[in-house]
Amino acid sequence: MILDPDRILALTYVPAKRRAAVGALWRLDAALGAALTGGREPIIARIKLAWWREALERLDREPAPAEPVLRDLADHVLPAVSGAELARMEEGWAVLPSAETLGADELRLYAERRGGLLFRYTARLLGGNAEGLEPAGEAWALIDLARHCATAEDADVAVAAARERRLDRRWPARLRPLGMLAALAARDAEPERSPWEPRGSPRRMWRMLRHRITGY
Repeated sequence: MILDPDRILALTYVPAKRRAAVGALWRLDAALGAALTGGREPIIARIKLAWWREALERLDREPAPAEPVLRDLADHVLPAVSGAELARMEEGWAVLPSAETLGADELRLYAERRGGLLFRYTARLLGGNAEGLEPAGEAWALIDLARHCATAEDADVAVAAARERRLDRRWPARLRPLGMLAALAARDAEPERSPWEPRGSPRRMWRMLRHRITGY
């Protein structure tokens, strides 16, 4: 499972001994997102997501099957983050094919279960304190959703929700790979955003480097 250019660059700033674990966790998020593509019927996406949820839960009691993402999770992430904990991330993704419209409640559940948990678990793998970081993860997930919305109206709703979750604080050094993603989300949520900057573009790389140095 291939990560987007922003996360690929952020991953290079993760200490080598923790990179495999963080990369495996982030690729799980990408795999859950990929379950929503390739089918026109929402039921197909829900079936795929349910398979992932059940497979993740089984990691706590059975060997991983011959699936690369699951194997990497078993090898590098468990037991620091359990399979049951990882399975909770599916709840966020499952909102998208299930809801006819994404209202405040749906966006909250998506943001908390996807971005909030992803940042919490990543912080744990990095050996840092995740307390108070969930809003930054939620904002990051909402911006990622906005980038993939079919209409400008839906994107604006997701961006507005992301702006409500801004986290203005200095990030500790060990958590700055996460902070880089939060900084990019804040950049994308700026009122003058348009069009979306390509991920991995030079300006985004400079923003990530500035965060790596300053923590802001």
